[in-house]
Amino acid sequence: MTTTNKLTQFTTPTTIQGSKIQLKQLTIQDLPLLYHLMYGDPNPEYKKWDAPYFPLEMIDEETYLSKMTEQLIGGCDSVYLIQTKTDEPQTIGSVTYYWEHEPSNWLEMGIIIYLPEFWSGGYGTDAIRLWTDHLFQTKPQIPRVGYTTWSGNHRMVKVGTKLNFTQEACIRNVRTYQGKLYDSIRMGMLREEWEQSKSSSKSTTNPEHT
Repeated sequence: MTTTNKLTQFTTPTTIQGSKIQLKQLTIQDLPLLYHLMYGDPNPEYKKWDAPYFPLEMIDEETYLSKMTEQLIGGCDSVYLIQTKTDEPQTIGSVTYYWEHEPSNWLEMGIIIYLPEFWSGGYGTDAIRLWTDHLFQTKPQIPRVGYTTWSGNHRMVKVGTKLNFTQEACIRNVRTYQGKLYDSIRMGMLREEWEQSKSSSKSTTNPEHT
């Protein structure tokens, strides 16, 4: 099943299959579970890695559900759930995108895996790869996809490098966490770099025979 993005007129899949996980477009029925994952614990483990220099801004469930329901009814397609590929898929995280500056097609993305038991094993790598492909495929106007992290989150820097993102900026000593200074890091990939990586992947998978 697919939906159509009215802005780009490109078909938007409601589920995207990967090797370890699947991405599922957020629906109104998913909101109570997502709220619990995000706000069920006032001091969640995931916040130690997800921009911990910003406090978690709590919101009551009724307000959250009302706000998100309104956005989804309005056609919001910027949130997908990360789910395990099992007989009964378990939601373990989410991926998002937002416009840094929409008039110039500057789009950024984010990822959070809420459950610590899935912080290793390639789940995040698979999710970012799928989400990057999805954004470039469904938004042909964007020249680049990127994300911002910090030097204390070694996994996010390592994943970006593994997936051929470029470290575009390192703003040194601008994030403070637990009394220590860290760098803010921007990772990005241009459309032509993504196209080249997809082309190289196909060549490796399907070598020509002479």
